[in-house]
Amino acid sequence: MTPRPERADEAAAISQLITEAFATAPHADGKEAAIVTRLREGGGLLLSLVCADAAGLIGHVAASPVTIGGAPGWACIAPVCVAPRCQRQGIGGALMRAALDGLRAQGLGGVVLLGDPAYYTRFGLLADPARHLPGVPAEYLLSRAFAEPAPTGPITLHPAFGAA
Repeated sequence: MTPRPERADEAAAISQLITEAFATAPHADGKEAAIVTRLREGGGLLLSLVCADAAGLIGHVAASPVTIGGAPGWACIAPVCVAPRCQRQGIGGALMRAALDGLRAQGLGGVVLLGDPAYYTRFGLLADPARHLPGVPAEYLLSRAFAEPAPTGPITLHPAFGAA
């Protein structure tokens, strides 16, 4: 499965995929699709990649700008989702690798994401107390620097996430 950029006519299908993929996730709050919609409408998508099969979209990843300690130049990868019928087939991994490569190619200094360390460490993302997000357990806030020195301090997400 080869990830590709989303097309303009796929916004509704992406929202449906995200909603379906997060429907039973214990950490989901039901706002994941709305976040992507607000990022798209507000020009906050650094990238939005999809995977598709003959039946339609089966995977999606988005990335948006963040600041760390007030410094710009990093991205937040979120959300990452795969249709429930297609999970555990390597689609999420393909999306993550494509997102990391695409963000590095854009010249960004690194990425952050909230997620399961058991899964995301395979992509070089690690918990680092030098970067933090208030109210988020440190072990689930993962980051990967593409360039040094990496900024430190509090992370500020794009306003589409509803966080200051």
